Amino acid sequence: MANRWRQYSYAEQKNYLRRVRIILSWIAVFFLIHTIISGLIVSNRSLENNTMKPGLLAGDRFVFSSFTIQHLFREHPGGRLPFRRGQVVLVDRAAGKPLAKMLLDTVVRFFSLQRYSLFPREDTLFIKRVIGLPGDTLSINNYVVRVKPAGENYEYTEFELAESDYVPELPQVSPQWDESIPFSGFMDTITLKEEECFVLSDDRSITNDSRTWGPVPANSITGRALVRYWPLNRLGQP
Repeated sequence: MANRWRQYSYAEQKNYLRRVRIILSWIAVFFLIHTIISGLIVSNRSLENNTMKPGLLAGDRFVFSSFTIQHLFREHPGGRLPFRRGQVVLVDRAAGKPLAKMLLDTVVRFFSLQRYSLFPREDTLFIKRVIGLPGDTLSINNYVVRVKPAGENYEYTEFELAESDYVPELPQVSPQWDESIPFSGFMDTITLKEEECFVLSDDRSITNDSRTWGPVPANSITGRALVRYWPLNRLGQP
């Protein structure tokens, strides 16, 4: 009866459409707020594997800051970066994709509760540690990186320069691996170009990072881990 009354009552139809518009407006506002917060301020991410062990484990969840605003308003390519050596960061290898597709991907992920994406997220989003900054000269010996910062005359181990304490997992080198293999634990000296950074996994065995990708653009580092909030017994700064 109510549906029949709505069908023939202009006032009821008008009220029904007004309620629909209000609901859609609230959805749009919530979507906008969510997009601004997750894209420009903070987001939460889960570590899906053990590439950052022993310190960070699969299932750990983090709050990440966003570097979108900093990347947009840096005065020049050599300007101050919003992250430091040794910090845990989010590397988005989809950065630089067409803007229209990136925006559509945001919509898809929002309405699917982050379950679906236009990009294979496990192949584009990585939690890594910053080892080298633009202009650094780096080499790897037995899985440990030696760094000569830009403009300096001496080189240091990655741990001496890092602003965060961490202990990587160093595997035993297979006798069949020679130094030409990315996971052999050795790398010839390279110098990072302007706007290039070098990121590694804490697990230095067969895990993808700058040893296989090469240096990554600074603007592909889209966030820094602020706090690990799960599990509660490991709550704190990563």
